[in-house]
Amino acid sequence: MAIMHEVEYEIQGDDMQFVRIVLDPQEAVIAEAGAMMYVEDGIEMETIFGDGSPQNRGVMGSLLGAGKRLLIGESLFMTVFQNQSQQPRRVAFAAPYPGKIQPLHLAELGGEIIVQKESFLCAARGVSIGIAFNKRFGAGLFGGEGFIMERLQGDGWAFAHAGGTLEEKTLAAGETLRVDTGCLVALQSTVAYDIQLVGGIKTALFGGEGLFFATLKGPGRVWLQSLPFSRLASRVYAAAPQTGGRRREEGSILGRLGNLIDGDGR
Repeated sequence: MAIMHEVEYEIQGDDMQFVRIVLDPQEAVIAEAGAMMYVEDGIEMETIFGDGSPQNRGVMGSLLGAGKRLLIGESLFMTVFQNQSQQPRRVAFAAPYPGKIQPLHLAELGGEIIVQKESFLCAARGVSIGIAFNKRFGAGLFGGEGFIMERLQGDGWAFAHAGGTLEEKTLAAGETLRVDTGCLVALQSTVAYDIQLVGGIKTALFGGEGLFFATLKGPGRVWLQSLPFSRLASRVYAAAPQTGGRRREEGSILGRLGNLIDGDGR
C-alpha cells in the first residue's frame, strides 16, 4: 500500500498566489520543474525520473512513469523536496500566471482526480501521476487540450492551478455540462467526459469559441477556470507588435478591415 506524506499547507495571495507547505522531518513533496518559489534551510532537492511514487518504483516502474509524462508533453523528470532536518521546514510553490490554487485531498475525492496537464502544480510524496486517455478515437484526433490529461492517484494532498477565476460545480447523476476544452481544470473520475465538435459549420468557423468543446456528465465535482493559459497567450501574441511594425495579418482582407477599424486607413 502506498504511503502518503501528510503535509500541512497555506495558500497566500489573491490573483498571484503561492502555496506554502510545512514539511515535518522526512516529509516530502513533488513538483514540476520551475514551480518552486523558495525553500528553507534543511530541505534537500532531488531530481528524479518519473514521479517517485510506490507504484512506479524500480527500473521498469520508473521508465513507465516517465514514459507517461513524455506522452503528455511534460518533462521526464520531477523534483522532490524533502525535509532532512529535525524541525519543521517550509517550501513554497508559485502559480505560473494569475489565477487560483486549488487544494485537492485525494482521499476525499475517491482516491483519484483527473487534471489538465498544465494545471498540476505539486503534490505530497507518494501521489502517483499518470495519464488519462479519452477512449473515443475522435477526441484523440481533434480534442486538443481535452484529450490527454493527468491522472492523480493516492490519498494525500495535490495542488492544481486555475487561470483567472475558479468555479467548482457539482453535477448530479446524468447532468450534463458543455465546457470550452481549455477551461476544464479538474474532474472526479466518476464524471464521464468526451470531446465533441461544435455543431454547424458557420458556428465552428466564425463563432469564435473554437471547434471543440468538452461534454461532462455527472455525477461528480468539476473545477473550471475562466482564463486558460492558451487563451491568454494567444491574446498576448495577437497584441504584440510584429516585425517591421506591420500587423501580422496586414495585406489580407482581415488586415485591411482591422486597419479601418483601428482608424489606420493606409
